[in-house]
Amino acid sequence: ITNVSHDIKTPLTSIINYVDLLKKEEMPSEKAKEYLEVLDNKSQRLKRLTEDLVEASKASSGNIKLNMEILDVKELIKQVSGEFEDKFEEKHLELNTYMPKEDCLIKADSRYLYRVLENLYGNIVKYALESSRVYIDVFLVEGKVQIQMKNISKEKLNISAEELKQRFVRGEASRNTEGSGLGLSIAESLTNLQGGRFEIYLDGDLFKVIIEFERQKK
Repeated sequence: ITNVSHDIKTPLTSIINYVDLLKKEEMPSEKAKEYLEVLDNKSQRLKRLTEDLVEASKASSGNIKLNMEILDVKELIKQVSGEFEDKFEEKHLELNTYMPKEDCLIKADSRYLYRVLENLYGNIVKYALESSRVYIDVFLVEGKVQIQMKNISKEKLNISAEELKQRFVRGEASRNTEGSGLGLSIAESLTNLQGGRFEIYLDGDLFKVIIEFERQKK
């Protein structure tokens, strides 16, 4: 997959570069501008898909070098929430966060744990019911730090939790979205590689994710 993705990237980079050059030129008509915008959007989507393919391949095979360190989960959640604040506002999603007063330290790779959270927040933005509440909570449970994310899906969740975690799988009604269907698979693989637990729970239209790591002392 990595080799094929590399072969795709070379011509794709040329396409993206030439599209960027065309955007600086005077277009002969409004139709030409529309066509150029479609080319821009689709080439960027293909770039993201290619990157996701490489990451999914590395994550599932364990071909990743981890830099494990002590991380503050509360600070990481605040950081990712800040990054997604505007996107949540666009979809009129009300973010409700709970965190305990105690230290919530875990051992993980900051880059890859950030990617896990980024994928899950992105999933919420894409699939949560607009003008609804989103809950992101941190709990201390029997020597572990647990992150729980809950949202109401805008479409029927006509699929099992296990199927949803498989690569390229999305709920039937969401197949017209821009996602690759790899986000949850990557998030699960990266969590497991770092020694964490990743679970999805579906209850009607409720979508819930639990990520759990061993709690560390200062």
